[in-house]
Amino acid sequence: MATIGKNILENLTTGMYADSKVIYREYVQNACDQIDKAVELGIIDREQAEVFISIKEDERFISVEDNATGVKEADFVAQLGDIANSDKKVGVDKGFRGIGRLCGLAYCKTLVFSTSYRGETKGSKMIFDAKKMREMLSSPVKYTVDDILNAIVSTEKFPEEQEKHYFKVEMIDINHENTDLLDKQLVSDYLSFVAPVPYVSSFYHRDAIYEHAANLHFKIDEYNIRVNGDPLLKRYKNRLYDATGKVYDNIVDVGFKDFADADGNLLAWMWYGISRFEKAIPKAANPMYGFRLRQGNIQIGDNTAVAKFFKEDRGNSYFVGEIFAASKKLVPNSQRNYFNESVERIEFETQLKLFFYDTLHKLYHVASDTKSDYKKLEAYTDTVSKYQEKSRKGFIDGSEKAQMEAELEAAKKRKEEAERRLARFKESGAGSEAEQRVRRAIEQKYEDQKTTQRAKDAEKAVSKVTAGGSKTKYFTDNLSKLDRSKRKLVQQIMAIIRRIVSKEVADQIQEAIEKEFR
Repeated sequence: MATIGKNILENLTTGMYADSKVIYREYVQNACDQIDKAVELGIIDREQAEVFISIKEDERFISVEDNATGVKEADFVAQLGDIANSDKKVGVDKGFRGIGRLCGLAYCKTLVFSTSYRGETKGSKMIFDAKKMREMLSSPVKYTVDDILNAIVSTEKFPEEQEKHYFKVEMIDINHENTDLLDKQLVSDYLSFVAPVPYVSSFYHRDAIYEHAANLHFKIDEYNIRVNGDPLLKRYKNRLYDATGKVYDNIVDVGFKDFADADGNLLAWMWYGISRFEKAIPKAANPMYGFRLRQGNIQIGDNTAVAKFFKEDRGNSYFVGEIFAASKKLVPNSQRNYFNESVERIEFETQLKLFFYDTLHKLYHVASDTKSDYKKLEAYTDTVSKYQEKSRKGFIDGSEKAQMEAELEAAKKRKEEAERRLARFKESGAGSEAEQRVRRAIEQKYEDQKTTQRAKDAEKAVSKVTAGGSKTKYFTDNLSKLDRSKRKLVQQIMAIIRRIVSKEVADQIQEAIEKEFR
């Protein structure tokens, strides 16, 4: 028989995950699987089932406990001692490889599994000397997996109440290099999007998401999970924030997309937030940004897992949303950062990429084009205002007047083109329902700011200024301290200045001259 060397154990523990917080996902995943079994067996009602995570920073201690089935005394050693020999079912259970429970060995000095099965008067405990394991892994000695397990594992029995049923993981003396595992807020922030928990009630669109899932006969698995007594919830928000914490956009609606194979079998479905798409979502201020891939309502990878399917690298950063795997043949890989290769995965990716290219890519570009048209209305209003101000104060010379009138005419043409486009889209209802919703949200913003009305008022104002053939006023008319010849000279000098410096600097010089010689 071949010898199984120690490196396989290293790969399953210290070398398995890049992010130490993944241990919480693994132990929560196992607990949820057992809750499902406990509910099925009638051991507990789903409403009573809970996963309790306890973090004691001062003691460098972590525990994850569920009140599910527990493990029978007779099965304990065989079930917990086996590696990668789980009896869980692919496509049914959230975990199925039988390796996740070992992940804690990489991050603490001692790992303990304790359990009790309802109706039994004895509990069972398995203790792993994780520190010794890591020492043996780093040793030059060619230990086998059996050598290491025999050296680091011990078991105990203890009295327990007959009605008790639970499974508890304890990580004792967390490594100093893994202190982040003891940060309750950091762990809660991580699990709030990774774990299979309900949406926070303040997220307006959760009812629409539940309704869509129900229409698909798809169950979104949700569990009562607490961290130091505080319930975990998916922290989706209705607003988007900039780096200063100021609201700059809102999730005004959600859209949906279903993905099915050639036979009509559901592969996956998704929801995505619809906003004005003002800009790429600032990551630090909005932890919910990006699409999150989920299987069993547990996150697969991070919020960039499907970013590569966008037409542009930035595409994923404009959205919030979730993609729920529905097919049992979309199987997570051992690190749960994506799916294993399969025909179903290829079909899912093909459809996802097409949807990203044809719909979502267009969505934020439609938003950009619509905002651009409204900004042309605003730009025209600003140009009129500047022309009015200059008419009041006086132009430098006829050349400046002609230039500003040309700018005014160009801004007017851009404004009129923008108005025609906006009216055409509004009247025709062109584009998808999502595109129309985006346009309506943008229209509401600019109408609230009275952008269209100000552009109309500006049109009337400029007509009054340019009508009637009134005499043009020049700024030198205000220089009462200078005689006519000197005014002419100042006007010529200012014309030269205007050609070689920025408009802002020229305006400052003009203002200074007026102040001096008025």
